[in-house]
Amino acid sequence: MTFTPILTSTGYSGWTFLKRTLATQQTTFDKSPEIKRDIDYFNAKIGSVKTADQLVGDRRLLKIALGAFGLDNDIDSRAFIKKILTDGTLKTSSLSNKLADKSYQRLSAAFGFGDFAVPRTQLSTFGAEITSAYEQRQFESAVGDQDNSLRLALNAQREIPALASKQTSEDTKWYTILGSTPLRSVVQAALGLPDSTASLDVDKQLVMFKDRASKVFGESSVKQFTDGTKLESLVRRYLVKTQADQYQGTSSSFVLNSLAQTRSMMRSWRF
Repeated sequence: MTFTPILTSTGYSGWTFLKRTLATQQTTFDKSPEIKRDIDYFNAKIGSVKTADQLVGDRRLLKIALGAFGLDNDIDSRAFIKKILTDGTLKTSSLSNKLADKSYQRLSAAFGFGDFAVPRTQLSTFGAEITSAYEQRQFESAVGDQDNSLRLALNAQREIPALASKQTSEDTKWYTILGSTPLRSVVQAALGLPDSTASLDVDKQLVMFKDRASKVFGESSVKQFTDGTKLESLVRRYLVKTQADQYQGTSSSFVLNSLAQTRSMMRSWRF
């Protein structure tokens, strides 16, 4: 049986408890029999895998490989994943370079089947690299089973600093956020931008995100979120906004249900 993360509440108060206990809870989760079996199998087998065909042909290995990059739902898309892996990332024509979701690019780069004569699966540290990411992602998924907003907060806490410190242009970093549904959800809510923003031309979205970031955080760059204080402020704003929206939705539903019940009662009365 897999350990179920302990969450005391929702919103930012739930986040502060989760952060405080995260290391202990993650360690306990990693010791769960199901997780341990997955890790042991991957470590025992991955060194013998030298081609994308071998990886996609072993469902247990593929499950862990995809899970390490948050791509669990692609487990049955073997032809697509094989194409991602064999294309590599070094050519601009590679499939993973054309996709908005850069998780595929990271998957392909991590295994190196299309980029190197000898794939990275032959490195002595490769198994630990992938299984560590798998454990972290699976814990986040378990948190999401109870509270998806906290799962997205954990994802943002991991992904945004890594993106912010990359040696790429700020526009490229923003486009990465715009193309990632989990990151976009957090950042868009934290900036107070409406969901309808997504229907605009992507270049207009870029301008809106940068302009709002400048007003809210004092800078328009993604790089500013290498600062832990600003990152925490971003996550806090997201969780407060999400909880407020949930409360408003619940209140609205309560009012509508009450009105419907009142109308039903009045129709049944005889004067």
